[in-house]
Amino acid sequence: MTEQLDENNLLPEAERFFHKFVLHSWKDCIVALQSSEGSLPHAESFPIVTKCINALSRMVCTDLSLFGWPMMMYGSLQSPGGSILWNGINTGAKIRSSQSDWWFEDISCLGVPMFRRLMEAMYERGVRPVIVAGALMYYTGRYLRGLDRWMKKQGSRDLAFLTVTPAVVDHKVLLENIVSLLPQKKGKAYCRFLLGLLRFAIILNLCQQSKETLERTIGMQLELATLDGLLIPNFSKSDNLYDTDCVERIIHHFLHSQESGIATFSPSSSVSASPLSSSLNRVIKLIDSYITEVAPDVHLGTEKMLSLLVALPKSCRSQNDGLYRALDVYLKVCIYLAHPWLVETEKMQLCSVIDYGKLSVDTCAHASQNERLPHRIILQVLYFEQLQLRLSLSHYLDALDIDSTAAANNVVGHILQRDGWISLIHENQALKVDMESLMSRVRNLEQEFVIIKQKIGRVNRHQ
Repeated sequence: MTEQLDENNLLPEAERFFHKFVLHSWKDCIVALQSSEGSLPHAESFPIVTKCINALSRMVCTDLSLFGWPMMMYGSLQSPGGSILWNGINTGAKIRSSQSDWWFEDISCLGVPMFRRLMEAMYERGVRPVIVAGALMYYTGRYLRGLDRWMKKQGSRDLAFLTVTPAVVDHKVLLENIVSLLPQKKGKAYCRFLLGLLRFAIILNLCQQSKETLERTIGMQLELATLDGLLIPNFSKSDNLYDTDCVERIIHHFLHSQESGIATFSPSSSVSASPLSSSLNRVIKLIDSYITEVAPDVHLGTEKMLSLLVALPKSCRSQNDGLYRALDVYLKVCIYLAHPWLVETEKMQLCSVIDYGKLSVDTCAHASQNERLPHRIILQVLYFEQLQLRLSLSHYLDALDIDSTAAANNVVGHILQRDGWISLIHENQALKVDMESLMSRVRNLEQEFVIIKQKIGRVNRHQ
């Protein structure tokens, strides 16, 4: 069939047709790749696959109007039914979108090996990571139906021009290839997608390297994750409801990325990255909510709970209210449902994680009356209450020094609100012998408080 036998023989004619027509047509390239999947070695011998992939990647990087597809901007060429008009004649062809995701659904008909090679060609041509990530999300969502919950719904177009049915893929092979192609970028939708992939990776028992890659990529943008995304069910042999070990590893990767300052790519919609402190605060709130959510699990042991409580260093937290709420839920479940035999030493280990000096006023008042806490912890809480009261008195004296009547009245009202704390100390005096030394200091403080009230009365009379 070559020209050695006769001119214009079949092989050279087929090659000329392939280069002149197929490589310049989007749909013909896709159909050629689909047809080549059944006889890949023969197709590779004629570099059909390589040329088609290069042609497709070139078209993606090229303006659509340059290779024969009308754009959405040509509104005057559109009929009332949405078809394209050519010299006033209805052609029956539909307008295609000019957005960057116009090609996602077309290439989703390719098998995993072809899709992987096309994505690698996209990387070589410098396609933006956000575009490649969109293609990966669309392709994965088509073959992993359960992933739709973690992704925004994708629009669909008519693929009637593709004569070959969508590929049949192995889910495990698909996931391993998708993970290896993931770009470095940040985004809420992308983070939801990664968390969905991680669930499937655990269910399908992917290789450890793939799971570590997902955990590291999620950890680098943990501030964009949601609580329901982190509540990964436990598929191991243990009785725990949730995979807390996985979340701990994600937190570790987040802390590592904060320390090393790893640069990540952001979508074009996010012009500037969030400050580290803002990201850290969002992660602290997220993890505190996560611990509170998993705390009612009756199978969650004290060691696991302690490991979760210390997952974020104490130095990272400016306030411990969320951590206290999580611990209180766990103690409530332990005492009444799961571990009524929880010993005092285990309680102390859990409670010692919290810095009670960083509790808010309301939380501190709740902790001082919490019977589930050990007595020594309640003493600490009452001690910090005393410090807060002393601080309020100090602020009042400062207000008197600068002769600010308005500020003094505000502080007086604040002190009067805390007057209930002193009565609370009196109520606990009969129950806790260890509080005698603390109570003597509080009585001295009461005397100072009476003197200050007398001074306030004199100031008001002079006014």
